[in-house]
Amino acid sequence: MLTCNYPPNITNYVHIQPLPIHYTSYYRFPFSHPSFLFFSSPLPGNRIVFLVMATLGNSTNIFWHECPVGKADRQKLLNQQGCVVWITGLSGSGKSTLACSLGRELHSRGNLSYVLDGDNLRHGLNKNLGFSPEDRTENIRRVGEVAKLFADAGLICIASLISPYRKDRNACRALLPDANFVEVFLNMPLELCEGRDPKGLYKLARAGKIKGFTGIDDPYEPPLNCEVCTLANMTQIIIIFFPTPKFYALCCVIIIIII
Repeated sequence: MLTCNYPPNITNYVHIQPLPIHYTSYYRFPFSHPSFLFFSSPLPGNRIVFLVMATLGNSTNIFWHECPVGKADRQKLLNQQGCVVWITGLSGSGKSTLACSLGRELHSRGNLSYVLDGDNLRHGLNKNLGFSPEDRTENIRRVGEVAKLFADAGLICIASLISPYRKDRNACRALLPDANFVEVFLNMPLELCEGRDPKGLYKLARAGKIKGFTGIDDPYEPPLNCEVCTLANMTQIIIIFFPTPKFYALCCVIIIIII
C-alpha cells in the first residue's frame, strides 16, 4: 500500500500504509507497468492511497491439487452431465431471454443449472473491465473459466454474452477438452435487433454517445461450428443444429424454447 501526492507521480511514493476498508475507483496510469492496477481511495490533503495488484503474467511454483471427489462423482450425485451452453449474438437478439427460459425449463425437469449473464457479471466479477478489444477478450476469458468450473461441478452452465470475437469463444470451447460445450448462435439481423433495442443502446450508439458498440462500429464475428443456429428474418425463424449425441436432448430443449 503506497501513498503519494495528487496528481500521481511515481517519484512521490513515500511510505506504506495499512489496507483501507474499501476503495472507490481504479486507474491505469501511463507510468505503471502493464502488470499492475492501482486502486485508489482519496485521503485528506489531496493525497491518494494505492493498492498494487498484479493482473498479468503467469503464476509460478504452483501445483494442481487433486481432490478425491471428481466430476464423475458430482455428475452421478446430480444425475446429469455438466456442460456449458454458450449463447452468443448481437445485443437485442434474445440471449438473456433464451438463457433464463432455458434455466427455468431445466429446473422444471429436475436439472440444476446456472445462468452467467454478461451484464450481470459486469456488476461484479468484471466490473473493472470496459469495452475495448482487450477488455472484451479478458471479459470472455474470465467467464469461460467460471463456466468451466460450473461444468466441472456437474451443473449445466448457461453463458449469455455478446462475445463478439470468434477467437475468444473458441478459447472458451477449448477449455472443455471433453467437448461439453454447446454453442448457440442467435443469428438475428441487425435491423431486427436495432428495432427491438430493449435497452436503448442502439439509439445511443447511432447518436455517437456509445463508441465501440457491436454491430455499429465494432465487428461481430459469427461462429463457424456452432451446435445450434437460428437463421431469422422479420417474419420467421429457421433453426439449424448439429448437436453431439451426448447433448442431443439438451439441444432439442433449446430449440423447443426458441420456437
